[in-house]
Amino acid sequence: MKFRLIIDSEKEEELVATVHGRTALIDEIESLISNHTGRIPGYGEEDIKMLSFSEIECITVLEGKTYAIDSQNRRYRLKQRLYELEAMLPASFIRINKSALANKNALDRFAVTIAGSVDAVFQCGYREYVS
Repeated sequence: MKFRLIIDSEKEEELVATVHGRTALIDEIESLISNHTGRIPGYGEEDIKMLSFSEIECITVLEGKTYAIDSQNRRYRLKQRLYELEAMLPASFIRINKSALANKNALDRFAVTIAGSVDAVFQCGYREYVS
């Protein structure tokens, strides 16, 4: 494995790793970078997108898997569990139920349902119940 570090204040910071496969070391590097950049990798059907915390409106658990809902109402699978994300996210994220975190800055309104429960409605249109 080779390592090369170039310090150039004139260029945009970028980290590129070319690897043969995913290992525990790669997962650790990915987690370390995510914690320091305010971004987290989100896995789509055909791509991986580095999601900035500000573009994530809601993080929820669906069928046992953690997803980030972005400002375009797209879902990205996250590798971290909800409690791990809660520890690394900024204070603008609050827990709204047992399986969801909401970005307060992306909340549009609260809506009362026919059954009497309350839903958080996000700017992208996604709804999540509030407990």
